[in-house]
Amino acid sequence: MMKNIFKTLASLLLAASAWAGSVAFTAAFAVNDLPGGPAVRQLNLHPPVTKIAEGVAWLHWFMLILCAVIFVAVFSVMFYSIWKHRKSVGHKAATFHESATVEVIWTIVPFIIVILMALPATKMVVAMKDTSNADITIKATGYQWKWGYDYIKGEGEGIGFLSTLDPVQREMSNSGKPEPTDDYLLKVDNPLVVPVDRKIRIITTSNDVIHAFMVPSFGIKQDAIPGFVRDTWFRAEKIGDYHGQCAELCGKEHAYMPIHVKVVSAEDYSKWVAVEQKKLAAKLDDPSKVWTLEDISKRGEKVYAANCAVCHQANGKGAGPIKPLDGSAVVLNADKTKQINVLLNGQNNAMPAWKQLSDTDIAAVITYTKNNWSNKTGQLVQPADVLAARK
Repeated sequence: MMKNIFKTLASLLLAASAWAGSVAFTAAFAVNDLPGGPAVRQLNLHPPVTKIAEGVAWLHWFMLILCAVIFVAVFSVMFYSIWKHRKSVGHKAATFHESATVEVIWTIVPFIIVILMALPATKMVVAMKDTSNADITIKATGYQWKWGYDYIKGEGEGIGFLSTLDPVQREMSNSGKPEPTDDYLLKVDNPLVVPVDRKIRIITTSNDVIHAFMVPSFGIKQDAIPGFVRDTWFRAEKIGDYHGQCAELCGKEHAYMPIHVKVVSAEDYSKWVAVEQKKLAAKLDDPSKVWTLEDISKRGEKVYAANCAVCHQANGKGAGPIKPLDGSAVVLNADKTKQINVLLNGQNNAMPAWKQLSDTDIAAVITYTKNNWSNKTGQLVQPADVLAARK
């Protein structure tokens, strides 16, 4: 008796200790629930903001409850039979050989259960795959380790950009002692912007390895496979910011590949499209323009900070398997076409291709790397050189 009491007290103390540790951990990091993203001690699915996500949540609980009922019913009958017909109260085992009634029952009942589970599941899968009649179609391309978005149909057609983890959060992670942040490793420089209450078709593919585009609040998760095109869709019913991540283990920086979808009103979306189209027009520089070393280096510094510093670091030293640019043989080589080809085509499955950048941006960032840090080559790459290498 006393032994059992001590066991109970020990269990309670362990539970209290674990609870206190959890509270202390949360207090130390002082993070809060992130609207449209993960919550502190979250156990349930994300709050849904699409009909598909609502259906997935309902299906989840339906299946869970149905399986729990089956579990309780089966084990109740089993334990009742064992207890009621135990040998110690004089029962003897039956000696029947077969029972057609029992066989019919245990065939029909599971069949009915399977049908009850299959009907709503099939209806939901069909709805998830119906990407027809979309208002806007966006291609999401996975890169190691960022997302590229191209608006290919509907309002905003022609807009395209890369979405990368915010450099400040990357530095927080590198420090090993990140500051308390609600959106830690979920903040990006360029979120995907879509209008509320519009059907958005997402076409997924990849430039290197398998990635997965997942936004739990929308109830979507679609693999992005190199050489293949897959698609999914959502219709957000609430304005706000919604977060997801690459859900396929895609390499050493898999954790640094967040998704941020910004759902805005139709009016705000139109304003955003107008601004982005102006930016797009500004990027369409004349490839025949001849730049000075100073001007193109200034532009290259911005391109480097937005696209290259995440891996190669601001000081150009690289990290781990990422090769340094400071003192790199390719960067220092007098043959500028070597570095141009690396940016256009990638290298060794570690350096992704950057064909999506404009000729001017590629020329600018190459010129910047050739004349920054200890790389004082004095070499100048013009947009015309990049344009010639594309052909």
